[in-house]
Amino acid sequence: MAEKSRYNYRVEPQDVDFTLRATIPSLGRSILNTAGVDAYGKGFGVDVLNADNHSWVLSRMAVECDSQPMQYTDYTVATWISDYGRVLSTRNFTLTDGAGREFGRAVTQWAMIDLQSRSAVDLSWVGEAHADALVDAAPPTDKPRKIRSVSPTATVEHRVVYSDIDFNRHVNTMRYIEMMLDMLPVDMLAWEAPVRLDIHFLKECRFGQMLTVGCELRERSALFEISGDGAAAAVRASIEWK
Repeated sequence: MAEKSRYNYRVEPQDVDFTLRATIPSLGRSILNTAGVDAYGKGFGVDVLNADNHSWVLSRMAVECDSQPMQYTDYTVATWISDYGRVLSTRNFTLTDGAGREFGRAVTQWAMIDLQSRSAVDLSWVGEAHADALVDAAPPTDKPRKIRSVSPTATVEHRVVYSDIDFNRHVNTMRYIEMMLDMLPVDMLAWEAPVRLDIHFLKECRFGQMLTVGCELRERSALFEISGDGAAAAVRASIEWK
C-alpha cells in the first residue's frame, strides 16, 4: 500500500475574488492539478494513456470548504487513490493550511475514454498494473452526489470557445463551475460559510457548441444544469452554503 502524496500551493492574487479569499474554481484547479501531477509521477498520467489513444476524464466531483483561504496563504493538498473499479476510480484530497489545519476536502471519480470513439473503456488494467498506488484510507467526505433534476428559474447561453476547452478538447471543469457561479447574486458569493459543491458530468461539451446554463436558486443553495445545442443535460451540479 502507498502513502498519501502531498503538494504545496499558495493563494496568488489571480486566485482570489473581491473578498481576497481563494475562489472555489481556484481551489478546484489546485485539486485537479494535483491529480494530474500525481498520476504522471506514478506512471499512469495522460502522457502514458495518450500513447494508446486514451485519456482520463472527470466523471463526478465533490468539494467541501470549511473556509476559503486568504491571498498569499500557503496550503498543502494531500491526495490518494482509495479504489479502482472497472468503470470509475476514486481519488481523494484534503487541503490543509500552514499550521496543519484541514480546511477543505474533495472526492473525485474518474473514467477513462478512447479519444477516437469518445466512449468509456475498461480501466481494470490500471488497478492490476498499479495496485501499489492504492492507499488504505477512506474518502474524507461523502462521495459526489447525483443531482436528479433541475428546474431552472434563470438561463443564459454560452458559445464554447477556445479558452473553454482543455487537453481532452472538451470544456474544462472549472470553466463549467465559473459559468454556474456567474449566475449567482454577488452577495451570495461573499458569504463566509462552509460550502459544498457537487458536479456530475453526463456527456461532453465541445468547441463551437451553444450551451444553455440553467440555475435553480434556493435560499442557501443553487442547482445547475448545462446542456449543449438543445440536447439532454450534459452537466448537473449543486452548491450549498451551510
